[in-house]
Amino acid sequence: MLDIIMAPLRALRMRYVPLLLIYFAYGSSVFVGIAGSFWVKKELSLSAEDLLALSVWLTVPWTIKMIFGQLVDSVTIFGSNRKVYVLIGAILMTLSTLLLIGIVGEHTWVAGYSKESIYIFASVLGVVGFVMQDVVADTMTTEVVDKSQSDTEIQKELATIQVLSRLSLGLAIFIMGWLGGELADIYGYETVYKLSLFIPILSVTGVLFVKLNPVMATALNKQVLFGGLLFAVFVVLIGYNDVPYSQEIVFVVSLGVVLYLLSTLIEDLDPDTIKHIKMAMIVIFVYRAMPSVGPALQWWEIDVLKFDESFFAKLSMIGGGIALAGMWFAAKFIIGRSIGKVLIFLTVIGSILSLPILAMYYDIHTMLGLDARTVALVDTALASPFDYIASVLMLTLVAIYAPEGKKGTWFALMASLMNIALSAGGIFSKYLNKIFVLTREIKENGVVTTPANYDDLGLLLWIVIGLGFIIPIVTIWIFNPDPVTKK
Repeated sequence: MLDIIMAPLRALRMRYVPLLLIYFAYGSSVFVGIAGSFWVKKELSLSAEDLLALSVWLTVPWTIKMIFGQLVDSVTIFGSNRKVYVLIGAILMTLSTLLLIGIVGEHTWVAGYSKESIYIFASVLGVVGFVMQDVVADTMTTEVVDKSQSDTEIQKELATIQVLSRLSLGLAIFIMGWLGGELADIYGYETVYKLSLFIPILSVTGVLFVKLNPVMATALNKQVLFGGLLFAVFVVLIGYNDVPYSQEIVFVVSLGVVLYLLSTLIEDLDPDTIKHIKMAMIVIFVYRAMPSVGPALQWWEIDVLKFDESFFAKLSMIGGGIALAGMWFAAKFIIGRSIGKVLIFLTVIGSILSLPILAMYYDIHTMLGLDARTVALVDTALASPFDYIASVLMLTLVAIYAPEGKKGTWFALMASLMNIALSAGGIFSKYLNKIFVLTREIKENGVVTTPANYDDLGLLLWIVIGLGFIIPIVTIWIFNPDPVTKK
């Protein structure tokens, strides 16, 4: 037991710490999560379908990460092709936060502008900042590794760094999610947004101290860069001109573009490695493409179960803390295990742990004499570690196959594929919400214009849980994503 507890600490190296601070800053984005959810519910007139549509558009910057990956690999600014991009990302995140402070605090300098428009613009701006930092951080995970080791040891160290980065994220969620929710309940939403300006400061601090293996800028892959830029222009034009089925069009085109660009990066590898990479891609895509219920689930928890900001803060704290502990104890178990088998196990457990929320919708907790908050707390505590473990496994697969000289582009394109999968899940969720219309109560000038309606939430939960169980297991069973050990 002591060996399991000490495993992450023994694996930790001082050269990892500044990099982990950048991941901690990324995890700290949950600081405004609870405040933002409650403020949007109270102040904006966006429906569940609107918010799901927005979530799909917010994945677009993640989808075009290949542009940032090429910049990180090939374009130096002020002599840097790593750290400078973290600084640029921090500036964008700061601007985003200032805009949100303006509309949440109803300051005069944003008066006359639509709150919804500013919220969407600020959200996109913040996402771009996080994307830029994420590309650099992912790339640097392969550049703090001791390259003098054997391939097997390097693979283990890559997995170790992914575990430690998820632990850093979990620690941030554990502390900042709870703290943000509590502060929102006590001091209000604007205060939370003002305090969130510490997040870009953390990432800048980390990047100023990180030490990397020497990295030479490689030749610009014009096919990737200009293909990505053309795709970005295409996405903006489609979205701006309000083309019918724009999200679906963007999804299909983006999937085709990313798969083509990925194929150009791996075409020089041996056939067996290419085969395993493609199987890993399929598993990663399907695993992340499963639909969710959407924002209506949280609305129902607020309106029917009477969960408030403080309670959601406690859920966030418990979820983050248990995820952190789960990742800590699972670190030794994850490294070196069959990735396919572990993913199947996580799928089964995740589906089982979705059932308590379903049971609460049918009021089973009341029949059993259980308090809804107690059920939610226990369920959150049990379910928390598993998403983190799955993400570590997928990132380990990505890191293992990262080609030399193309790591920034590789990570960016694989992350784009993973986020296109999220777009697929978002589109799927949007259509489910078109079929099962769920609404929160909306008032204008004290008059109810849209009544609350959660009648079909139970059926939607059944469908989402069932799909999330069957499809990933079948896919993982058919396509074994375990990596090839390099000779």
